[in-house]
Amino acid sequence: MSLPEPDPSNAPHAPSAPAHPAFEPLSVAQARVLATLMEKARTVPDSYPLTLNSLLLGCNQKSAREPVLNLSEAEVAEALDGLRQRTLVFESSGGRVPRFEHNFQRAVGVPEQAAVLLGLLMLRGPQTAGELRLNAERWYRFLDIASVEAFLEELQQRAAHKGGPLVTLLARQPGARESRWAHLLCGTPALEPVAAGAPGAALGAGSAAELAAQMAALAERVQALEQQVQQLEQRLEQAGA
Repeated sequence: MSLPEPDPSNAPHAPSAPAHPAFEPLSVAQARVLATLMEKARTVPDSYPLTLNSLLLGCNQKSAREPVLNLSEAEVAEALDGLRQRTLVFESSGGRVPRFEHNFQRAVGVPEQAAVLLGLLMLRGPQTAGELRLNAERWYRFLDIASVEAFLEELQQRAAHKGGPLVTLLARQPGARESRWAHLLCGTPALEPVAAGAPGAALGAGSAAELAAQMAALAERVQALEQQVQQLEQRLEQAGA
């Protein structure tokens, strides 16, 4: 069972939705900030909306991130400013510590399932439909890979009057069994082809599935620990307020 997508329309200061012009590319920092807010809204709802400090930790965490970044507080604050100007993020009212929420689904005009897939692609880089279904488990439970592919194809064929395509299917890499999908929110991806015989290029289906399961289990444990740390930080902030 998936957690409900936060509805900014119920918030007193939620911005109105734009008319979905052609999507202006995000910077790497803006994509990471936006996707981190989308992730934490679903995986740690008790700590959401996020403070700047919690958002910084989420952006720079080592698990479930590709690439791993080391953003500064100033870079995250600058990214937030740019996202707020585009109504993709807004600041929650109330409380002494500013908190931030995403407005992605409403501002971009995509359904919940499509927003989940775009958020995962921003956080983890190009992925196959099967990898997306596995990685989406804590965000939204897709029935099967076919349903994931259907939403990806809708995003790829998105009409120009709605802003144009938001994902693209990359050419299959040497040794890979499936093609990977990439988001277009930061512009057209520039990816180097994987050389034949490179480490991991010839993984069989069985070994790849085992590795994915192990990584998913490890990510779950790390995220649980991160949630505990964020809750402790929140208590400390409230105690010092």
